[in-house]
Amino acid sequence: MNIALWIIAGILGAACLAGGAQKLVQPRKKLAAAGYGWVDDFGDGGVKAIGALEVLAGLGLILPAALDIAPVLVPIAATGLVLLMIGAALTHLRRHEAQAIVVNAVLLAVAAFVAWGRFGPYSF
Repeated sequence: MNIALWIIAGILGAACLAGGAQKLVQPRKKLAAAGYGWVDDFGDGGVKAIGALEVLAGLGLILPAALDIAPVLVPIAATGLVLLMIGAALTHLRRHEAQAIVVNAVLLAVAAFVAWGRFGPYSF
């Protein structure tokens, strides 16, 4: 199970890093043109903050355990990602974007699994 948690955290971390970096680097209008309609509900700073939180979650899922420096940060990062996905799902629900809610629910479930595993029976 430890190996499965490592693999899942790695994939989830990479996805968070990619998505967060995209939100940090690209302007809000370019994100909106690329199909991220939800950015219209947020200002430039809000989108950048969401991107920064995703990048921090991605780094927090991998680096603390890999470097063996404060590995308790892994389940904390996973819990933070759960909260971020709840907010994302609520935003997409308000916008009636059902397909995006499914993606958020999957990411939420995976992050919750990592948090459960690393806080509980398979902690570092």
